[in-house]
Amino acid sequence: MSLPAKLSVRPTLNLRARVALALLCALALSAWHAALAAPARPLLDITGYVINADLDPATGKLSATADVTFSALDDLTTASFELNNGLNVTSLTDTSGAPLDPVRVAANFTVRAALPTPIAKGSVNTFHFVYSGTLTSSNTSPVDGIKLAAIADPISILLYPGRWFPMTGLFTDRFTAEMHIRIPADFTAVGSGPASKKTLPDGRTEFSFLWSKPGFPGTIVAGKFLPAINGGLNNVHVYVTAKRKGGAAEFAALAGREFEYMTGVFGQPESTRIDIVELPEDAVSAAWGPEMACIAGNRIVDRTVASQRLLANTLAHQWWGSEVSPATLDDAWITNGMSRYGELMYLEDSAGKSAFQTAIGDVSAGALAYDTEPLSTLGRLDPFSPQFQSMTLEKGAMVFHMLRWEMGDDAFQSFLRTVLSQYTDKGIRASQLEDLAEEQPVNGSPLELTPFFSQWVDGTGAPAFTDNYTVYRLGDNKGFRTVGSISENLDLFRMPLELQIETDGKTVDRRIDVAGTDSPYSIDTFGRPRRISIDPNDWVLKSTPDLAVRVAVLRGQQAVAQGDLAGALAEYQKALDINKASSLAAYRIAEVFFMQHNYQAAANSFRDALRGDGEPSWTQVWSDIHLGYIFDCTGQRERAVNQYRLAVQTNDNTQGAINEARARLAAPYKCTRADN
Repeated sequence: MSLPAKLSVRPTLNLRARVALALLCALALSAWHAALAAPARPLLDITGYVINADLDPATGKLSATADVTFSALDDLTTASFELNNGLNVTSLTDTSGAPLDPVRVAANFTVRAALPTPIAKGSVNTFHFVYSGTLTSSNTSPVDGIKLAAIADPISILLYPGRWFPMTGLFTDRFTAEMHIRIPADFTAVGSGPASKKTLPDGRTEFSFLWSKPGFPGTIVAGKFLPAINGGLNNVHVYVTAKRKGGAAEFAALAGREFEYMTGVFGQPESTRIDIVELPEDAVSAAWGPEMACIAGNRIVDRTVASQRLLANTLAHQWWGSEVSPATLDDAWITNGMSRYGELMYLEDSAGKSAFQTAIGDVSAGALAYDTEPLSTLGRLDPFSPQFQSMTLEKGAMVFHMLRWEMGDDAFQSFLRTVLSQYTDKGIRASQLEDLAEEQPVNGSPLELTPFFSQWVDGTGAPAFTDNYTVYRLGDNKGFRTVGSISENLDLFRMPLELQIETDGKTVDRRIDVAGTDSPYSIDTFGRPRRISIDPNDWVLKSTPDLAVRVAVLRGQQAVAQGDLAGALAEYQKALDINKASSLAAYRIAEVFFMQHNYQAAANSFRDALRGDGEPSWTQVWSDIHLGYIFDCTGQRERAVNQYRLAVQTNDNTQGAINEARARLAAPYKCTRADN
């Protein structure tokens, strides 16, 4: 089972790289907290752990004991816990010390034990597990193809979704944890909570961590890390191997700026400390835990906006995921969506409105890509399906974006802080979020948001707006009156909408209440209206021809990530059917042909991209570069050099395009079958 991702509309080079991007980004961009589908009703509420673990990077072996304290949510005759398939339970005893017989169920990564004496509902019990196993690859991972738990040199990872200890209710069942991690003397361990270390008689080191508040302190990363680098900040600590030392201080400074911004917006987190810790590049690109932001090493030294956003999204989980969590998977859109939107809010603050607007367009496409199930029912889907990912991340973010438009910035920020303060260390349901939103005063009175949540959380689809209007000249040189109506296709839709009127003089903005399929308006302006735009700043999720193209392209990219090139071409062709001049659709088609070494077809489509609408602008520079690749592959070096020069002349360095073109001017591109 492969993981879908929020696939960027930016260029990528080959299928292998794209598949890796899709698999890594899915967890990195916050959807990883949904993990395996939970049972309809959990039977255990785990409240605390005491874990002792030995890590042997030389052999890849984990040996551990875990005391698991839980409350029974029903009368139990069987106890079931999730555990990585690479780990075998050698001993299991109940509260009284009586041995139990654990049975491994590999199909759903669980260990079950029949109880000789039933456990009564509401009773508190502590089971003692002794278990071990070799964790070196993704073969035993609860997520197919993704390495979440691996004991290795120079970095070992025990990520919470890797199920390296017995658990239930991933990121919905909060717990406390005391952990003692024993590792080689030249390793350093990073975890959640106050840490201490001591040297063991055998020369190894034991790191101890204590997280005493209900949360998700289930991630441990241990490696041959340099002493913590803080970039001059007291609350940020970066743990990297020597290979990544050069980027650590700057990354610490970036984390400090992002953390400070989010603290200003969301309020003080549960802890002001944040440890940035390097992950191996063959694992996920990001993960989080209380006080932890785990980032792939290559991203730590990367200076692109994408890596800055990845870090911002990961840090946002200190509030949305750690401080407040979803009560059920049906509510995962709250924390997934708000972590994404926190990332976008930082982008708006740091890079400006234009960058923010571009990102909102991308998120809108993701929100509509699989919009056939309400957000409030997604818990029954496979959480790693493209639909669950797109909906909880992208549509979830758009719900908060539209709430911000309804409320205004000040009330929206106050609402977010209220959510965090009232549900600290708790799970929140969508109905509770709605109650808090309606209690938030806006301009002195609360909002009626039942239609809003009915449309965007309990419903599907997005309105398609049209505007019909007539302009009248007013007498006595008083200007002009525009009388019109906004029409849309959803009978129950109700929201305010921005209407922008560009006149001979100035631009006039009006807020129009849209309800039902036809909403009349009348606006007076001094200058003659020249153009009227509906929702020009994209505050509302809506269906447009442009978004239809982007949705088809996004679905095509996800098909490529899953190895379905025929399906991808079909989706890209849908985009071209909507907009025959789409440079993006032509570019993506060309990429598929290039992967297949169908160079003539690829060249034709890259030229179509160059002749198209030029949206997005990077399609020009990367089409030139790919044409250069094709000429190099077919022994036409002079023509290749000319294409690389054209790429340089665009002065567009998106994803390092200029750097790549200059490198190929110095040395030809080498085609191999591995490009597939």
